[in-house]
Amino acid sequence: MKIVERILIKVIIIQFIFLFFAQLFLHQLDIFPQLEQLTKYEGVNENTFTEILQTFSN
Repeated sequence: MKIVERILIKVIIIQFIFLFFAQLFLHQLDIFPQLEQLTKYEGVNENTFTEILQTFSN
């Protein structure tokens, strides 16, 4: 059982490292500019709460 636990811990650490580098490459280094345009189009990247309030107040 200890062997399986060691393997699982190593897999979790490797997955975390890959996740960290993928986030770094995709968001910080701007590798795929089309992905940034898509997130802006979907409204995921910005906080649009003030725009919703302005719409309701008019």
